[in-house]
Amino acid sequence: MRPTRVWMGLLMYLVAAIHCSTLFDPGNFRVQAAAQGNVYYVALNGDDANPGTLDQPWRTIQKAASSLSAGDTVYIRAGTYAERVLPQVSGSEGYPITYAAYPGETAILDGTGITLPDDLAGLFEITSQSYIRVVGLRVVNAGPNGNNAGILVMDSGYITIENNNTYNTHSSGIGIWGSHHVAVAGNRIDEAGGGGMQECLTVAGTDAFEVHHNEVLNCHKEGIDAKDGASNGKIYHNEVYLTQRVGIYVDAWDKHTYNIDVYQNVVHDIVNNDGFALASEMGGLLENIHVYNNLAYHNRYVGLTIANYGPGGAEGYPMKDIYVVNNTFYNNGWETWGGGIALNNIDGENLVIRNNILSQNLYFQLALGPEVPTQTCTLDHNLIDGFRGTEGEIYGMDAVIGDARFMNASGNNLHLGADSPAIDAGAASGAPVVDFDGLPRPLDGDGDSLALVDLGAFEKPFYSEQVYLPLVLK
Repeated sequence: MRPTRVWMGLLMYLVAAIHCSTLFDPGNFRVQAAAQGNVYYVALNGDDANPGTLDQPWRTIQKAASSLSAGDTVYIRAGTYAERVLPQVSGSEGYPITYAAYPGETAILDGTGITLPDDLAGLFEITSQSYIRVVGLRVVNAGPNGNNAGILVMDSGYITIENNNTYNTHSSGIGIWGSHHVAVAGNRIDEAGGGGMQECLTVAGTDAFEVHHNEVLNCHKEGIDAKDGASNGKIYHNEVYLTQRVGIYVDAWDKHTYNIDVYQNVVHDIVNNDGFALASEMGGLLENIHVYNNLAYHNRYVGLTIANYGPGGAEGYPMKDIYVVNNTFYNNGWETWGGGIALNNIDGENLVIRNNILSQNLYFQLALGPEVPTQTCTLDHNLIDGFRGTEGEIYGMDAVIGDARFMNASGNNLHLGADSPAIDAGAASGAPVVDFDGLPRPLDGDGDSLALVDLGAFEKPFYSEQVYLPLVLK
């Protein structure tokens, strides 16, 4: 290896480190903590007649929700609070109102014995408010009706729901409806949708949203769903597993749903459905959706489906400008059926499937439904590992055929080995500028050219086995 190329590799690695240090910011629309404002406290030994100080705290969170002003913060001390919380006051730009668990303590909002309204309703519910942060709470046992959520945001703007933990919610753990500029970041949603109608983490009819670094597990509906007129959103760096329905779902329903990026997510072990799915269940146009740098493995049916779910309505299943690029779909399909990518949409325009790795999926790697018009699809530069020859299965143009040679497939390490045929085999057009790990793309796997990208979610650094740097990426 020439010294100039080593130094180029070092420089690119440093660029990646800088990139990764900023990649995981909780979102362009996160409401930042206030620079000034009063600080109040709630504790189980408090009294709502108190002034809300550390020594004389309030007793209920709702007292704070009725008393705070723009810029204020309330810290909730350890313990279980059996109440419903409805904030009554908004913050303002630069002066959000913050509801937060006291640092190092577990504050639990428990809906046991509380009957929420038989409608869209939350145990912690923000309706028609703005500039509010909810941080670090544990919200449990929300019900008993079909649309009862743990944390619900409706008709609100500039809201951050961050580092909370929901458990046993009849419907969504976190639901966002009809809002704008919302960040849902770093939450854990467990056992949601046990008897409800909505998804575990729902974003519906909401503009300018970011859903990232959340863990969704053991849920009874879809894991994360952007739907019903959602727009200008990002869904990234989430892990979804052990849900009963689709892991990450984007569905137009009956409204124009558009400009949504789904990237750097891991979806695995979905119990009774697909890893990812795109749909227009009631005829709304799904437009400009980018799905890239994702991993889907060991899901019951398909890694990703571009679907004809639902009756479609009078407009059919309209989709336009759908890009599925540089993802890795491995070992999907249990028992007798399942595969890598299923393209079943019959009403799509400009559906692009490019630079993906489809490896050892059970029944097919890449398959088209019987009525899908091929002239509306661009299928190229995908790695096909395990072609089964089943009905509708195809290679596509410029396919790479053979073992993907992952670093450790059995251990779900789907980085590329040094001899992978996926290295330098991709098309540059539409390829994401970074990979799953945030490394720049391309990095040039074999040293012949800096213009070639690798297939799948991971780019293989050409110096990875020669150069080791004592860097910790943040």
